[in-house]
Amino acid sequence: MLEILQKWYQRIFFKEEAILLSVLLVLALVLLLTVGDILTPVLAAIVLAYLVEGLGSRMTAYGFPPWLALTVSFLVFAGLFFGFLLLVFPLIWRQLLGLFQELPAMIDQVNTWLVVLPAQYPQLISEAQIAQVVDFAQAELARFGPSVLSFSLASIPLLVGVLIYLILVPLLVFFFLKDRSIILNWLSGFLPSERPLLSRIWREMNEQVSNYARGKVIEILIVGAASYLAFLWLGLNYAALLGVFVGLSVIVPYVGAIVVTIPVFLIGLFQWGFGTEFYWLMVVYLLIQILDGNVLVPLLFSEAVNLHPAAIVLAVVFFGGIWGMWGVFFAIPLATLVKAVINAWPKPEQNPLE
Repeated sequence: MLEILQKWYQRIFFKEEAILLSVLLVLALVLLLTVGDILTPVLAAIVLAYLVEGLGSRMTAYGFPPWLALTVSFLVFAGLFFGFLLLVFPLIWRQLLGLFQELPAMIDQVNTWLVVLPAQYPQLISEAQIAQVVDFAQAELARFGPSVLSFSLASIPLLVGVLIYLILVPLLVFFFLKDRSIILNWLSGFLPSERPLLSRIWREMNEQVSNYARGKVIEILIVGAASYLAFLWLGLNYAALLGVFVGLSVIVPYVGAIVVTIPVFLIGLFQWGFGTEFYWLMVVYLLIQILDGNVLVPLLFSEAVNLHPAAIVLAVVFFGGIWGMWGVFFAIPLATLVKAVINAWPKPEQNPLE
């Protein structure tokens, strides 16, 4: 048994750089598990810097001075960042509060629908089962108010932390853009001078993650704006809130679209019932999802992130489980990193420089 393990070790780690890469991956995983929440603003700033750096690179390619490209790209980012906070976020917050206030009426309406079910389908459901469901819903609703109050009081320190992040993240984005070369040179100083494996992985990751991040933000903006305008045109309540949900749902392919369909379906059903407006809502929403999956995604991404759907779902489940919501957001880039490592890992019969 020991001899088998020794042969396996020599086959996998026959290059010193492979051992170094393994140590770096283990260290990164330990950091995510232990201080992942603390590093969240740093990682968010890195992603945002990727987005802004793309605009600066294009301006530099067109002949603009680097300092002007940096200034303009950062001002565009700052305008969008604080514009969302000052204009869009208050509207979403008001609609979210309105939805919470309307929840009791929605639950009463559900109870009304449930009461008539035993008479319509006596073979499938009984009055006792309906009574149990109604009692459970009323008990949960009775606990909902105190829960919201306790959450609002307990969230005061959280709000202070959010305000700090709103200052830290733009500052980090600026310094990451301004001193990008200095930071990368400093980090490379801790690595061996000869690192073909790491260089190959870095080139692949740098290209794919930057393409993914830019494409995903563009997809969020287009899908969210199209959904908001469509919901507004149809007269759906909470159009801005649902538009943001639909836009953010594209972060998690396949799963996000299924999950966000539930609030769109329920709010439309509570507002109109099974009427013409409701059917138009579902047709328009389905059309947006079809155009996103079959037109927008191929145009934005092409082969930038070539992952099997099963790999994407597994990445979302795994990284979301160890890192929460941020793990879901970074699931595809992290899965792309795993794929790049597997593809670039040296083999005994292969020269890693090829």
